[in-house]
Amino acid sequence: MNDEARAEEKDKSEAIEGIKELGNSAVPNPKGNIHCLTVIGQIEGHMVLPPQNKTTKYEHVIPQLVAIEENNDIEGLILILNTVGGDVEAGLAIAEMIASMSKPTVSLVLGGGHSIGVPMAVATNYSFIAPSATMTIHPIRLNGLIIGVPQTYEYFDRMQDRVVQFVAKNSNISKEKFRELMLKTGEMANDVGTVLFGEEAVKVGLINELGGLSNALDKLYELINLHREKKRALNTDNIGGLQ
Repeated sequence: MNDEARAEEKDKSEAIEGIKELGNSAVPNPKGNIHCLTVIGQIEGHMVLPPQNKTTKYEHVIPQLVAIEENNDIEGLILILNTVGGDVEAGLAIAEMIASMSKPTVSLVLGGGHSIGVPMAVATNYSFIAPSATMTIHPIRLNGLIIGVPQTYEYFDRMQDRVVQFVAKNSNISKEKFRELMLKTGEMANDVGTVLFGEEAVKVGLINELGGLSNALDKLYELINLHREKKRALNTDNIGGLQ
C-alpha cells in the first residue's frame, strides 16, 4: 500500500470514528460541503452523568464548532436536535457559539427539542421542526441542595432572563410571549410550562418552518449559495478598489 492509499484509509477511519463517537459527519457536495452535528439525549455540562444516560458532551461540541468555523472546506452546518435538555450553561454556551458563526447554519428538531434545547434550535440562521416533534418550555430548575434565601430566587430569575433574551433575539417570539409559555400552569402534570408540537412552535414564532430533512438541506444549500455570492461580490469590490 502506497502513502496516498494509506492517507486515504486513515481519513476514512477517522471519519467513521467521528460518526461513532461524536455523531458528526462532513458531507461533500457540489452544492456545498456541509457538516452535520447531532445533539441527542441529555446535554452534559460540568457534572458527569451516569453511564447509562445518552448524552451530548459540551467539551466535544465546542471544539467541533471552532473547527467548522475555521475549516475553509466546510461551507455550512446542519444541526439535528433530539434532546431532553440538560445543563443550562453548557447548552447556552453551545447556542451562543452557533449564533456567532459566520457560516450558514440550519437546525432541524426531530423527536424533541426540550428545555435548553430550545435556545440551541433557534441559534441557527434558519430553523425547522418535524410535524410530530415537540418542544417543552419551562422555568429553570436545579437539582440538589439550594439555600432558601431571596438571593437564590434572584439568581434563578437572572439566569432565566438570559435564556429568555437569547430566544427572543434569535427567533420571532417576543420576550413576553416566551415568558408566558414558560410560566403557564395546567398544561403539564406536576410542573409549570408548555409543550409545543411542531405546528404550534411555528405559529408562536419560535421556529421558522415546519419540515423535514430535505427541507432543511435545501434551505442550507440556498444559504450557502447566497453566502458564496456575497463573498464573490466582496472580492470584486476589493479588486476594484485596488485598481
